[in-house]
Amino acid sequence: MMLLDTLVQGVMLGGLYALFAAGLSLVFGIMRLVNLAHGDLIVVGAYLILGIGTSIGINAFLAAAIALPIMFAFGWLLQTALLNRVLGDDILPPLLVTFGLSVVIQNVLLQTYSADSRKLPVGPIESASLPLGPVTVGVMPLITFGSAIVVILALNWLFYHTALGRAFRATSDDPVTAQLMGIRPRRVFAIATGIALVVATIAALYLGARANFDPSIGPARLLYAFEAVIIGGLGSLWGTLAGGMVIGVAQAVGASVNPEWQILAGHIAFVAVLLVRPRGLFPRAND
Repeated sequence: MMLLDTLVQGVMLGGLYALFAAGLSLVFGIMRLVNLAHGDLIVVGAYLILGIGTSIGINAFLAAAIALPIMFAFGWLLQTALLNRVLGDDILPPLLVTFGLSVVIQNVLLQTYSADSRKLPVGPIESASLPLGPVTVGVMPLITFGSAIVVILALNWLFYHTALGRAFRATSDDPVTAQLMGIRPRRVFAIATGIALVVATIAALYLGARANFDPSIGPARLLYAFEAVIIGGLGSLWGTLAGGMVIGVAQAVGASVNPEWQILAGHIAFVAVLLVRPRGLFPRAND
């Protein structure tokens, strides 16, 4: 019984990690950009939701709905004004720029909000739980996992069943040929980053609702997202969900043995998967 409960809690935690990773996977799959500021942008989303909710006096879920278009616009502007300038065959300039962006974001948040930890108030649902057969699952973890599935379904539908998705795939495969066909890669990249920050804001909502956050936690969220993407297979959205679940289950099992082993267990699972499947569980066919 205890093992089953641990596995279920780990799977639920994996949904949160999948949300962390989905935007990162989308951006990498389209423009081969590893955004080292991704975790900090999730934290920005959490503070934005907190600020909107506090200033207007509304629930965190409603505040998140207002924050979504703001973060999309921020992502569009960030890609258009900054990241498009450094994209190219050399992967080093984007890495340096996004690393610098990460440092800037952390320091701006620290100066604005201090180092005090915050939490998003979501009301009674925070402590509510549901009996599912022999185990009891918290409502918030269940909603988080359900949201991860909905987000990945939506991204897959967008990617494979819309004109925008065809532009995404064409630009990812061959941006030069896509441009000859009338597609503007830089505009496509801006839309992709905007969508990635929308997903990051959804992740921020559940991050802030389930745990405390402060300006310094972004790099750790980036690490979990990166591990989930690599485990699942670069560019595979469903693989990202699987990767998040692997890390979540490993952390839950590690914590059940010794709470100090929780984070370490996730990293060990990451290395173990790479030893067996170096390209991840579900690598794309053209990788």
